[in-house]
Amino acid sequence: MRTQRTRFAMSVAACAVGALTLASCSGESSTDDPATTSVAGSSSAQSSGAAADGLGAPVTGDALANAVTLDAVVEHLEELTSIAEANGGNRAAGTPGYDASVDYVSGLLRDAGFDVETPDFSFDSYDLRSNSLRAGDREVPSNAFTYSPAGTVTAPLVVAPTDDTPGCEATDYDGLPVTGAVVLVSRGSCPFAQKGIVAADLGAAAVVVANNEDGPLDAGTLGSKADARIPALGVSREDGAALAAGGGEVTVAVDSETTTTTSRNVIAQTTTGDTDNIVMAGAHLDSVPEGPGINDNGTGVAAVLESALRMGGAPQTTNAVRFGFWGAEELGLVGSTKYVEGLSDDDAAALALYLNFDMVGSNNPGYLVYDGDDSDQEGAPAGPAGSDAIERTFEERLAAKDADGTDFDGRSDYGPFIERGIPAGGVFSGADDIKTEEQAARWGGTANEAFDPNYHTPEDTLENVNRDALAVNSQAVAYGIGTYAESVTGPNGVPVGEQRTAARQSQ
Repeated sequence: MRTQRTRFAMSVAACAVGALTLASCSGESSTDDPATTSVAGSSSAQSSGAAADGLGAPVTGDALANAVTLDAVVEHLEELTSIAEANGGNRAAGTPGYDASVDYVSGLLRDAGFDVETPDFSFDSYDLRSNSLRAGDREVPSNAFTYSPAGTVTAPLVVAPTDDTPGCEATDYDGLPVTGAVVLVSRGSCPFAQKGIVAADLGAAAVVVANNEDGPLDAGTLGSKADARIPALGVSREDGAALAAGGGEVTVAVDSETTTTTSRNVIAQTTTGDTDNIVMAGAHLDSVPEGPGINDNGTGVAAVLESALRMGGAPQTTNAVRFGFWGAEELGLVGSTKYVEGLSDDDAAALALYLNFDMVGSNNPGYLVYDGDDSDQEGAPAGPAGSDAIERTFEERLAAKDADGTDFDGRSDYGPFIERGIPAGGVFSGADDIKTEEQAARWGGTANEAFDPNYHTPEDTLENVNRDALAVNSQAVAYGIGTYAESVTGPNGVPVGEQRTAARQSQ
């Protein structure tokens, strides 16, 4: 999962369809108790073979959820761990570790009978060698934003007013001597890239973004090389306040290089089902360079992959099912954005909905469902018509956990689908937000600590995945995919497809 939303231009072809084998599942499901029965054999390759052989029943949400076991999901995480260990400790986009991850996922899906493509896309790869921020004789802790250009600037500090949209509009700087200055602006309301572009257009030489909550501002992204106009650093709220109070000159220094490289998505589709109502599920496949990314987002990948393998490439489903494993998410949702913007209007209209799964085994987990109807009245507005129905589907599945809503804040791959008007939803176990005391009382774990204290670090390992949460959420992933594969109307008459059709007709 990435740290801040940005937009990207893109072009990628939609996937083709081919021939395959049957798989399905049966049995009663449990809403909350993880299934931990071992799959046949001891390797993930054997697991995929069992899925391709099939279990003979039509796919439903309950049946698919019951077929996805914790043991099988963990096998995929073990393989992703081995890939990272053999490739410098990470699976970041543009690295051999990522390419090996693509080969692993696409190979299993082909063996299970899916039509699989691994379309290339280009993106900007950022190498940060060093950054610093000095105010007088004080070195201020800072993090450079991804794609921040290289440069050293010594200039007066100009503080942007803190309003509802700090630094998001040129009028925020009315009357301020911005030309040639280093601008200090608060985080919030708009992407970091927009804050940098607004400041650069007004002639600022560099921008410093102060966190709007306690703690340091971890490195976010400026979106792309084209959007990164001036050096940009992030600092904590406390250091931002100290800089604002001190005034005077500051020195911003960034030593970096941005190069253009290529990566791949993995797109797989069943050969059966209605291709006018395609159900799509996805997870990002890349890690950050700092670690192996086993929760972020090996867990989402493993849950979606095992659901696909249990279903098989030619299942007994009403609707076609497409799976996407996205590259370069950590660099700004690049792979999913290029895919969505590369769809024709007809291709996009054929997608009934998109289910996104990013971090489902956090160490200090929450049980969170994307707030499709904006019932929480926080942050971003409701998703496209039908997103509310998807939210209710997952809320019902996680009823025993009394799941909370989580905002469509643009930090994961549902973002470009929502922008295209495609209903979206999914489950999430939390990243760097803080678990409240009330949530800890309901779900266990530690209050006043991050849902995943290992987020974007070398400690994002299999040992630090919460297996209870992973089991519950993996079955929820499978339940959502199986439910909508059976019917885009959803359970209890929830009309995802009808809502979207009505929304299209009203436009």
